[in-house]
Amino acid sequence: MFPTTIAGSLPKPPWLAESGKLWAAWRPAGAELEAAKLDATLVAIKLQEDAGIDIVTDGEQSRQHFVHGFLEAVNGIDFTKRVEMGIRNDRYKAMVPTVTGPLSLKGRVHACEARFARAHTRKKLKFTLPGPMTIVDTIADGYYGDRIKMALAFADVLNHEARALAADGVDVIQFDEPAFNVYMDAATDWGIEALHRATAGLTCTTAIHICYGYGIPANVEWKATLGAAWRQYERVFPALAKSRIGQISLECRNSKVPIELLKLLDGKDVLIGVIDVATETIETPEEVAAVIGKALPYVPRERIIPCTNCGMAPMRRNIAAAKLMALGAGARLARERFG
Repeated sequence: MFPTTIAGSLPKPPWLAESGKLWAAWRPAGAELEAAKLDATLVAIKLQEDAGIDIVTDGEQSRQHFVHGFLEAVNGIDFTKRVEMGIRNDRYKAMVPTVTGPLSLKGRVHACEARFARAHTRKKLKFTLPGPMTIVDTIADGYYGDRIKMALAFADVLNHEARALAADGVDVIQFDEPAFNVYMDAATDWGIEALHRATAGLTCTTAIHICYGYGIPANVEWKATLGAAWRQYERVFPALAKSRIGQISLECRNSKVPIELLKLLDGKDVLIGVIDVATETIETPEEVAAVIGKALPYVPRERIIPCTNCGMAPMRRNIAAAKLMALGAGARLARERFG
């Protein structure tokens, strides 16, 4: 009961990239970089196992960014043609590459780190990929001329890698779609269709992660404008409940999401964010268990998976490690309290 997992990313060690920073440049290069990425992956797995996390990830140690780490292996994208673009409905600006031709994979994207992670843990393994809608919100279009067409093209590319990851022994494939909390009408109109295309043919567990973003200033400031009740999930949860996606990952800890919205996910496993990634305050096991307890009236206990609110990539490593320990300890306390 209450198996634990994380949203995906963990901070990178300082010998791999600058800590506490998104888009941090790699410190090593060449063959040394590739070895360092795998070393960091092993550390990330160990940190999770020591904390009692039941479904571990590679910590996204081999990617500079959760979207662009995938895009680097896609034909049809020009990384030298960067333009400044508003991300998440202009919440913040970023210099992004441009789609200049038809999309296809150059080859495998994450085979090395996925197989390495699989070989070094007996735990269930989750691997994260960017969702199609979030990708098109994080790249410039100089070819398709239509966001939906481009999203479906990305969905086909994602599906090739997802099928290969499942063959590598990955137990859960999660698509990260923070854009679903920004473009709610588009999410239900075509975003879920694109997800179905990305997950076509998968026999492993599928998941979608929808959050309010990393704990960076732009996201924290945006949350302050959302009022006393954050009801974005209310717009997409009914459609997701009818979808073929097996698990839904969402933000609960220190958020203003009305907890009763969880009942809209009837029939799905719910990854409940019990760890706040926007603060360095370490949760206590009691606080983690309390969030789980609040969800119990709305989600069957066998479908609750305690998780982090979002990725922890920008966080200081010692803080992230302590929060992992709190997650594991809080879930154990919840099993005692609610079992």
